[in-house]
Amino acid sequence: MVATSQPLAAQAGLFVLREGGSAADAAIATAAALTVLEPTSNGLGGDVFALAWRGGELHGLNASGAAPARWNMDTLGGNPIPRHGWTPVTVPGGVRGWADLHAEFGKLPFARLLEPAIQYARRGYPLSPEVARHWARAAQSYGLLKGPEFAEWFKVFMPQGFTPVAGAVWASEDHARTLERIAESHGADFYDGHTARAIDDASRQAGGFLSADDLAQHASEWVTPISAAYQDHEVWEIPPSGQGIAALIALRLLDGMDLPPQRDDPRALHAQIEAIKLAFADAHKLVADQRHSEVPVEFLLSEAHRQMLRQSITDTAHDPQTRPPSSGGTVYLATADGEGNMVSFIQSNYMGFGSGVVVPGTGVALHNRGHNFNVEEGHANRLAPGKRPYHTIIPGFLTRQGQAVGPFGVMGGFMQPQGHVQVVLNTVRSGLNPQAAIDAPRWQWLAGKEIEVEYEMGQPVIRELIRMGHTVRVQTEKASFGRGQIIWRTPEGVLMGGSESRADGQVAAF
Repeated sequence: MVATSQPLAAQAGLFVLREGGSAADAAIATAAALTVLEPTSNGLGGDVFALAWRGGELHGLNASGAAPARWNMDTLGGNPIPRHGWTPVTVPGGVRGWADLHAEFGKLPFARLLEPAIQYARRGYPLSPEVARHWARAAQSYGLLKGPEFAEWFKVFMPQGFTPVAGAVWASEDHARTLERIAESHGADFYDGHTARAIDDASRQAGGFLSADDLAQHASEWVTPISAAYQDHEVWEIPPSGQGIAALIALRLLDGMDLPPQRDDPRALHAQIEAIKLAFADAHKLVADQRHSEVPVEFLLSEAHRQMLRQSITDTAHDPQTRPPSSGGTVYLATADGEGNMVSFIQSNYMGFGSGVVVPGTGVALHNRGHNFNVEEGHANRLAPGKRPYHTIIPGFLTRQGQAVGPFGVMGGFMQPQGHVQVVLNTVRSGLNPQAAIDAPRWQWLAGKEIEVEYEMGQPVIRELIRMGHTVRVQTEKASFGRGQIIWRTPEGVLMGGSESRADGQVAAF
């Protein structure tokens, strides 16, 4: 089974499974296809995190890149980190992540996995509705950017005669050739080959910090997943530098609380919102690259910390006094094979297409993940050369009494931990099936006491949340609430999937 946000990408993963590939093979094929089919949220120039279940054990992969060696606080000259251009570009870790995941868990030849993506890029494909909508928005906002470094974006993604509407056909021969070089070299070309040299040349010409040395020295990191119990289940996340710990802190706060049983009871929703605020306050203060900053993971998930935070949850909304979340652009996918292996996989260019920089002749759109560094003196997540920034992308995984239930995830910047909390509660507490757990109306904390809710929440619920002190914005724009995927395996071995109705997604299985 494959669950993803774009139907053609789901078919790419299904093709690999039919060929005898593993869940990891299917995840890589789907991810590669998504760099072509949904470039509005991810690309070859982004990062990857993954959780892979095999043989009764969960493995974690942090395939995110660090700040270039030449980028430091002095180079900012006292200015904030920009959203676009070469400055916020950190080393893209995604392609190396594909190669490392395949080396550990793959069955088919690596080059075989990228064939669907190459064909989509070379022959073209029709844009799906949500992708087209985000593409058009990006074209409008990128049209305001000034500088020669953005010219290639328009050449590649807005070629003459192309208008990003549903059904419009887009192709990129540059992207296809880059994928072929990646396929032939098992990913090495991106870090020490033709593509690496192209990135280095473009960076030097534009005065960027990313260099060939940064690319050549990059490595993924296999990490031990972290977890928290919720009722009789265990919820798993990638440890910091990812923000998955925020979801775990919130779930620990909620576990065992005397909440009304109804899913949409305002008191239950209020407790969830207050818990996620406290969790984000911890995360925004402490989450960073553990190779450079000590993150007290054990303490943050401890009983003592849970009891201390619980004292802050009252019947009235509070202001956590932490920085407001920002937007993101990400794809999440889940895969499962017939041998019991499962993969929770997430890939991102951060803010939509990312930095707005496309490397000439390659089709590689570079992410702007470096924008998520902090510039405050002494902050755990402060910018430093060779350091990974606080990372928003988080794949999730659910187990019960040590047995795999399955992968899940919700895309969308700082919505992601909030989405994880809601999906877990919908599944474990409310007993909803995967599709219902994803489709249920969502809330999102924005900043201070301000929250956003989908209009399907209903007026009585919204009025009560306002009475409890929340500033409520009712949103009809569903895309702002993340886009999720789920695959659960029953104790009998039956797979059940759900794909986000807020996206163009599909569950594909055989």
